[in-house]
Amino acid sequence: MTTTDRPLWEFLVPPSAYGDPSRTAVRASGVRVTMADGRTLLCGTSGLWNVNFGYGNPDIAQAVHAALLDASYLSLFRYGHDYANRAAAALLDACGRDTFARVLFSTSGSAANDTVMKLVRQYAVLRGDRGRKLVVGLRGSYHGLTYGSSALTGEDLGQELYGVDRKLVRHVSPHDAAELRALCDREGDRIAALVLEPVLGTGAIEVPAEFLAEAGRLADEHGFVLVADEVATGFHRTGPFRASAAWARQPDLVVLSKGLTNGTCAASAIVVGERVVREFDAADAVFLHGETQAGTPPTAAAILATLAVAREVVGGGRAEALAAHLDAGLRSMAEASGGRLRLTGRGLFRGVVVTGQDGLPLDGAATAALVAATRRAGAIVHNGLGGIQLLPALTYSDAEVDELLGCLAAGLADAQSMSFATGSLPQPRAGLVGVR
Repeated sequence: MTTTDRPLWEFLVPPSAYGDPSRTAVRASGVRVTMADGRTLLCGTSGLWNVNFGYGNPDIAQAVHAALLDASYLSLFRYGHDYANRAAAALLDACGRDTFARVLFSTSGSAANDTVMKLVRQYAVLRGDRGRKLVVGLRGSYHGLTYGSSALTGEDLGQELYGVDRKLVRHVSPHDAAELRALCDREGDRIAALVLEPVLGTGAIEVPAEFLAEAGRLADEHGFVLVADEVATGFHRTGPFRASAAWARQPDLVVLSKGLTNGTCAASAIVVGERVVREFDAADAVFLHGETQAGTPPTAAAILATLAVAREVVGGGRAEALAAHLDAGLRSMAEASGGRLRLTGRGLFRGVVVTGQDGLPLDGAATAALVAATRRAGAIVHNGLGGIQLLPALTYSDAEVDELLGCLAAGLADAQSMSFATGSLPQPRAGLVGVR
């Protein structure tokens, strides 16, 4: 195969792997994706965390179609439009108008986090704190791969290779509130914001409630902005519409993206708290930011339709029951593994850490091999830290949860014949695994 036979530059894989028919999708429907090799696989990741309510959801597709015919494209550069106004109002209703007052649209989680870093620094200037330039994140966090969000991301993803400037970014452990307190003691008057994922995106690691409570207290004590990056946890992925709703001290900003349009449009939103809006309004200050494709009519229509679908699905209790069924199945697998599997995350955002014979979690190569083995067994999953992540759509049936777990068990069984042999791990349940 020549370079001209592979016109697409695929993300996060080497060029030698481009065009692999087993990884090239040709169509998707419901919770299944058909690949170029002819196999139809169960999607265990909701299309990279996005498609919470199934591929080809007719209500969302029809809303986007109508907006394309009615308005096609309208810009938010020096203008507003009714579609974006209605979507913003609906997001404020979902997040809570007692705390939040305005919505700023963007085009991805990465771009939204870049925008947040600008917004909090200008907010500090409006308050007279020109020295507040630092933005603090957590080690192990994932906020994106554009330059600003890459700087904020708390794991090694080539920041040094690409010359990412991290001079105005700090990172602390999510499991050590004392480290955050010490940072605040040293540089609290220079911190513009602390950005937290309720569940760390790469490893599906929950941030402890004690740390979140201390973060809220320190935000008030030292006067910095508290940001909830809910790109992964929003839209009921972990239970409530936003996981930060349970925080004792509510965030000043909430970032939403995955799930926002059910994956139909490139979109994100920053839901801005009353105290931040008040400063911009009082100064009649212009925020120097704009994105050509942010908040277009099709995107706004998709957001409105997705919110309506979410109310129907979640209001019926299906997502909560589904999460309980998934949890029970995972716990059964972990108990049967003799300690070789460790579970992380909550709700429908779960991680399975696999321990090798050396007692350590799988390395990157072994994790990639496990992902491939699970795909061969019939399900699409993505790698996490030392294992895989499971994020089924909120519209799964119990039988589809069982099928996903069966595919994982088959992938783990396949792994026993590989170089990272994992000992006695759960075997696939009869009747649950197969090529469709």
